[in-house]
Amino acid sequence: MLPPDRLDRFARHIVLPEVGGAGQVALSQAHVVLVGCGGIGSPALQYLAAAGIGRLTLVDSDLVETSNLQRQTVFTPAQVGQPKALAAAAWVGHFDPVVETRAVVERIGADNAARIVGDADVLVDGCDNFATRLAVSDACVAAGVPLTSAAIGRFQGQVANFAGHLPGEACYRCFVGDAFDAEDCDSCAADGVLGAMVGMVGSFAAMQAIRIILKGRTTLGDPQWGRLHLLDGLVPSLRTLKIAKDPECRGCSHV
Repeated sequence: MLPPDRLDRFARHIVLPEVGGAGQVALSQAHVVLVGCGGIGSPALQYLAAAGIGRLTLVDSDLVETSNLQRQTVFTPAQVGQPKALAAAAWVGHFDPVVETRAVVERIGADNAARIVGDADVLVDGCDNFATRLAVSDACVAAGVPLTSAAIGRFQGQVANFAGHLPGEACYRCFVGDAFDAEDCDSCAADGVLGAMVGMVGSFAAMQAIRIILKGRTTLGDPQWGRLHLLDGLVPSLRTLKIAKDPECRGCSHV
């Protein structure tokens, strides 16, 4: 049951047949780990918090920079120089103090990913390099935690839900393979990025994470495992590809 003030706050969710009261309760009990509080993580965080997610763990080792403010909408000029995870947690505290929020000022990698993933119901990955993404994917498979992966390059975005811990379902490593490291990704500083475009991708990622949380509870709960949604912001357009499980994948082939 939700208290009266929460019923009022989420009334527009509850009247949706695809969400309803049962769905809102599920959201209020969910734990989401967000890796990366930057361009994608910022709008994703806003809509996850607005959805009434009960517990958020925010992971980022970077500091807020002035150039971030063009797209990372949870930060203000007064927070330049502060750790992003702490500044993002402060935003949640002002927006909805009921949401339990923990900031982790660490760079996630193979050595600490399992600890950070923990007991999450879903992990949303909006980080900016393959090494971290692969470490997160492997940790999610090992812990049995679903993964919402989101990425952007200029005007192209991609979002997908992965469940490599489930038989027959692909993980993120099935999609990109092994031959990547931290230097393989293009950077926003070099290529540029439109703030509204990362807003689209981050909001879409929040939507896909909500689908996972509502699985088995409401009709919106269709995780769409392994379906890679490709967004083109210039046309604009959306197309979807199915990622097959790689039987030789070293991240999930044992499942």
